[in-house]
Amino acid sequence: MKATIKDVAKLAGVSFKTVSRVINREPSVGEELQAKVWKAIEELNYQPNLSARQLRGTPSFIAFIYDNPNSHYVVEMQHGILEECKRQGFELLIHPVSSAEEDHIDEVKKLLSNGHIAGLVLTPPFSESAELIDVLNSRDMAHVRILSSDSSSEYEGPCVLIDDYNAAFDITRYLVGLGHRDIAFLGGHQERDSSSEQRLGGYLAALEEAGLSRQDELILSGEYSFDSGSERTTKLLGLDASPTAIFACNDEIAAGALFAARIQQVAVPQQLSIIGFEDSPFSRQSWPKLTTAHQPNSEIAAGAARILTENIRSSRQGKQSEKPAVLEFKPELVVRDSTCPA
Repeated sequence: MKATIKDVAKLAGVSFKTVSRVINREPSVGEELQAKVWKAIEELNYQPNLSARQLRGTPSFIAFIYDNPNSHYVVEMQHGILEECKRQGFELLIHPVSSAEEDHIDEVKKLLSNGHIAGLVLTPPFSESAELIDVLNSRDMAHVRILSSDSSSEYEGPCVLIDDYNAAFDITRYLVGLGHRDIAFLGGHQERDSSSEQRLGGYLAALEEAGLSRQDELILSGEYSFDSGSERTTKLLGLDASPTAIFACNDEIAAGALFAARIQQVAVPQQLSIIGFEDSPFSRQSWPKLTTAHQPNSEIAAGAARILTENIRSSRQGKQSEKPAVLEFKPELVVRDSTCPA
């Protein structure tokens, strides 16, 4: 028969209330008792009754809301949040929402109305939506935002910041150091994508540091996709003065650039150096392997979930932190085979 909470309590030599406190990660239980309870749970293969927890009125789901065409990014974010939820005794609800739809805020409101959501992890563009943040604050709904920025900026509420600006600065400076002077930038849509805006800023700052002029014909916006990378690279290679290097804002764009270069019989990296961003499987499965910036998405997501679950638990105990928690990550350059001196 399936083990019950009373079976766990009997084996551990504690009350079933103590077992419940341990499962819910309440800090009032000492480490020694916690160890006994977890050992008993493992021996009996006890599975907490999620439905019972919901009936008691304690929201037990962390919702991950996203709108991102990059499947690798989404999967890694899910993995990081899920691992932390397991450690903290929460369930994960994954809910894609199209930010292009006019009623996307209403869709989030509907999601929150079921009463099972304890908090949300928000990635761009939702983490940048003032309207959505106002809705969450008005409902006193716990949330943590993952944003493209650095610690010099100030944000209300808990955040995980990705320092895209300085990562892009390092990438561009690396290309300049290889002797490249005509460096193209393939970004997203800066007006609706802060990460692309930040990376463009770092790229331009590195050019300025090197005394190189901005060349608008080498800066092309588009989608974070293979096809978009291929189309824009074909356009670049058709210029009278084509670039000797391309900085692509993600690895899918960079993989598309590699494909277009091969079609045009342009040797990479001998005639054209290409750098991606994120360090996704694209970067390691392409030929040549892509130089890129390693962005630890699973670690970023786990950090966001950890901040969120700790805040939820503190709030339930009537505690409030004086200063919102902030984590910062900077993607680091990974040099592989797709770049060489100009």
